[in-house]
Amino acid sequence: MAHAREWTDAFITYYNHDHRHSGIGLHTPASVHLGTAEEVRDQRAAALAEAYERHPERFARRPKPPEIPGQVWINDPAKRRQPASQGS
Repeated sequence: MAHAREWTDAFITYYNHDHRHSGIGLHTPASVHLGTAEEVRDQRAAALAEAYERHPERFARRPKPPEIPGQVWINDPAKRRQPASQGS
């Protein structure tokens, strides 16, 4: 049980603080939750602009960081289908 708790704690920490999720603009959930995602996105935009200015031949078009969505769902209720009625 102790090993399972250690593994779970490590996984949750990684998932929330290190893993960048494509569904939230390649930010961590912690960054979005704590309100630092816009600042991080601005820093990424500056780094991408500098990279483009230095070596435009490396890019097919001017790069920009992904947008941060206003809402994110694991199971979007608007897309959820109602289960079929199971008659007796």
